[in-house]
Amino acid sequence: MDGIKVIIVNHQNAVKIPTGIRMLIRRCCHAVLSNEKFSGSAEVSVNFVDNEEIRSLNAKFRNKDIETDVLSFPLGENGKWDINHDTGAYLLGDVVISVEKAFEQAEMYGHSLQREIGYLTVHSMLHLLGYDHENGGMELVRMREKEEEALTSLGLSRGASYVMEDNE
Repeated sequence: MDGIKVIIVNHQNAVKIPTGIRMLIRRCCHAVLSNEKFSGSAEVSVNFVDNEEIRSLNAKFRNKDIETDVLSFPLGENGKWDINHDTGAYLLGDVVISVEKAFEQAEMYGHSLQREIGYLTVHSMLHLLGYDHENGGMELVRMREKEEEALTSLGLSRGASYVMEDNE
């Protein structure tokens, strides 16, 4: 991989974005592309939204009128992506993360917001590269393995990310 440009825009104020989240997202994007042996330069857009906005996008583009944690909008298919003619970089697509939902899920699963946003970023990047889990089966297993591989390389493995109680 030659390099990745990650454009991050915050469109919400429901949750304060902690220091280091933007760097974490860039590291997650890089880890996925590196693990997938992606060749060439790439660009990705990551947008932070609230639950109301992601619900609207989910209804509009997936006909599911419910909030979700992350949406992926790939700009390519079967290994072919649009190209930024100014830079020559592949335009992989857009990631939309509900920071509000990520915060809720981090609390529910007992791990940090950083781990949750890291997971959502890795998950969405894999979608931009063509991975899917909607049909379950081996596709789901393969995607989960790819997620854990990337997260582990960043020190965010599932077992290491949970908050432990004092008596454990």
